[in-house]
Amino acid sequence: MDIAAMSTMLSQASLSQAVGIKVLNMAKGQAEQQSQQLVQMMNASLDPNLGKNLDLRV
Repeated sequence: MDIAAMSTMLSQASLSQAVGIKVLNMAKGQAEQQSQQLVQMMNASLDPNLGKNLDLRV
């Protein structure tokens, strides 16, 4: 294999790795945003009085 072909191959591998890292970074950012929205939604739906009283009939 000549040096030019090896250089091209290494360059393509490096580019492929950089693109993969960028895509994973984007997915990580979306997951963080979704988890923050889930926490906000859960906090908004909490009722502090829920479960304090129990109605029983015997």
